Amino acid sequence: MWLLSHRFDREVVPMADRHYNRQKVGSPQFAPPGRCFVLKTEKVDAFWITSWPFAEYTKHQWAGAWVCSAFRNESFSLSSELIRQAVAATRWKWLETPTLGMVTFVDPTKVRNKRDFGRCYRRAGFNEVGVTKSNKLIALQLLPDQMPHAEKPLGVLF
Repeated sequence: MWLLSHRFDREVVPMADRHYNRQKVGSPQFAPPGRCFVLKTEKVDAFWITSWPFAEYTKHQWAGAWVCSAFRNESFSLSSELIRQAVAATRWKWLETPTLGMVTFVDPTKVRNKRDFGRCYRRAGFNEVGVTKSNKLIALQLLPDQMPHAEKPLGVLF
C-alpha cells in the first residue's frame, strides 16, 4: 500500500497538519530532524514517518529504537495492516533493525476515547511497555522478532 515519500512532500502536508502531534501547522517540513523514512499511500489518504534518532539525543528510555513519529490513516484500509506494512518497509530501508525494535507514543488526551489507546498498534503486534516521564505518553513497542520481514514499498525498482 505504501509509496516512498519525503519530509517535504507537499501532498502530505495537509494530512500531517491534521495529526495531533503537528508542531507547526502549515510548515513545509513535517518530519522530525535527523534520520527519517516517510511513506504515503497512492491516494494520499494515509502517511507514516519512521524516525531513527541518535541515542545520545534521545530523552526517553527506548533510546536507539526506531520511532513511529506520525501515522495517520484516512483511508478505508485497516490501520493495523498499514502499520505492519510500514514496519516491513522500514526494515527494507534500514537493513539493521535496532535491538529495541520500534516504539511509538500515544497521547491519551489527544485521541478519541477508546478502551485501549493505540489499539491499531496493539493489533499490529505492539505491546505497552510504559509511560514517558515528561509528558505521560503511552509507550508501545514492537520487538524485532515480532516484526514482519523486510519488504520494499510500491514503485521501488531496486
